[in-house]
Amino acid sequence: MSNNAESLASQQLDTSKPPGNFSRIIPTAAPQGWPASILLAFLSSAGLYYVNIFPVIVDSLMAGAGLSAAQAGEITFANTIGAVIGAFTVSLLVKRIPQWKGAAFALLLCSIGMDLLTIFLANLDLLIPLRLVHGILGGALVGLGFAVIARSGIAGRAYSMVLLVQYTGGALGLGFLPGLVSEFGTYVPFYALITFSMITLAMLPFLADYPLPVEKARAVSEAAMEKVSLMPILITLVALFCFQFANMSLFAFIFDLGKSFGLEVAFISQTLFWANLIAIGGAALASVTGQRFPLALPLGIALLVTLGGLLMFIYSGLKPVFIAANILTGITWAFCVPYLLTMASRFDKAGQMGAFGGFASKMGLACGPLVAGHFISAGGSYTQLIWIATLVLVICLAALPSAARLDREVTAAGQ
Repeated sequence: MSNNAESLASQQLDTSKPPGNFSRIIPTAAPQGWPASILLAFLSSAGLYYVNIFPVIVDSLMAGAGLSAAQAGEITFANTIGAVIGAFTVSLLVKRIPQWKGAAFALLLCSIGMDLLTIFLANLDLLIPLRLVHGILGGALVGLGFAVIARSGIAGRAYSMVLLVQYTGGALGLGFLPGLVSEFGTYVPFYALITFSMITLAMLPFLADYPLPVEKARAVSEAAMEKVSLMPILITLVALFCFQFANMSLFAFIFDLGKSFGLEVAFISQTLFWANLIAIGGAALASVTGQRFPLALPLGIALLVTLGGLLMFIYSGLKPVFIAANILTGITWAFCVPYLLTMASRFDKAGQMGAFGGFASKMGLACGPLVAGHFISAGGSYTQLIWIATLVLVICLAALPSAARLDREVTAAGQ
């Protein structure tokens, strides 16, 4: 087993390179410390923060701008399919972006510019192209962040922190933005997006460089990739897509879903606020278990709990059930995504598979609201949509053998 240990050792990052321009001026966080995990989480969340407040954006566009569910779904689809394009592009180019901090800085500035144009043009005809461009920029930023996390050496913890940051920001957004929208207008959520991007921009200089692996390590990584069957990788990516599709198809329309069962907007907003806060526990749990324990068993349990939580939405007319469904699916959403992303990142050390995991995730987030919006506009019921989402989620169980295989490889390497 010594050869395995030597192979793993040869894949360590090159830390002998001089620091980048930022770190020459500003002290950076320890590359594998907890502060670094949080900074990486903000970097990987800024480009996609709008997903966490999708219900507010969708409801404000439907109520404040008079859009139908299909139209709102098309706008959110444009935003998220742009993220798919951006993430996919970065997935192909990530090995050729040595100075990733400069790229991240430019992407953040351009994303802020797109949000400002969305607000000040205030033209619904321009919403789709503007949000498409914003999505491309944000997706590229997230893909870049995921690639950096994949080669950071703390992928399991950092991916969990991504969900923790997203759920914290989502809880604040879902709790306070609906009232601000009522008072100040439809475009308030986009000011929240700008604020999040500016915070991330201020954090960027404090991150370490996380360089690409040295040539020898890269050669070892590519040789290892050639020995890995393509099927486990594809199954992992499909599971990521299906998981995000199933959850987002309901979450994007959760206000309208609740109202269709006779629930008040204020009750739905408060439920989502507290459910998101509680769901942070799922990300925190994943940050601990993902680094210390095998992947397959915790992931399998969480997927089964998610299936039960989705089915509970059928009884959303009962307030306690609606609350429990949001809490359960929120916790498992924050738990499962880091596990699936960690699985993807373990297939190479340069971060390319981590970036492709981000691509699959964004594709699911994009397609869920689009399909759900057209399904509801065509006369489908939310009960039917819940069943569809549950059936799609069942496909994710196919990823468990791949997780078990990765667990065996880690065990063998440690012997």
